[in-house]
Amino acid sequence: MKRFVLVLVAVALAIAACGSTASSDPSSSAVSSGPPSTEASARSPVQSGAATAGQTDTEWGRIWDTLPSNFPEIPGAHPAEEAATGPASATLAIEGNVSRLVATALVGLLAKNGYPTAGLGAPLEDGSYTLEATGAAPGCKVQATVKPMGGETFVTILYGAACPHE
Repeated sequence: MKRFVLVLVAVALAIAACGSTASSDPSSSAVSSGPPSTEASARSPVQSGAATAGQTDTEWGRIWDTLPSNFPEIPGAHPAEEAATGPASATLAIEGNVSRLVATALVGLLAKNGYPTAGLGAPLEDGSYTLEATGAAPGCKVQATVKPMGGETFVTILYGAACPHE
């Protein structure tokens, strides 16, 4: 299964690098901006609009408690509340220690969806990556932490309260 996940992420990176449009098949791209499929979604939990989504103050700043429906998805990721270490807009898990591949995919695909980052950077001592992105709305910021742990890769997303929530 690890090999499958690595191949899936590698294919997604190749597609993203070529700048081609995302396929309607979520398994063929690392992130899509469409609505969630009927399969397990990489959202935690999906809210239909800003009126139903709450906000929480964190050390990082004020965040939405959920991701908007148009936030990029990571195929193969599933909600992983057991890995949460504090408030987050989403906490996801991906099978395998694939933090660098996931972080690399997120850099390009967040930018493609309107959230440019400063790039990948070097991993921390524990093998994790922290990506800081900004959105088009004034003050909109997103933080994604990608961390390998116990044979899985966990992604924690903080989606800033100044960002639109559809």
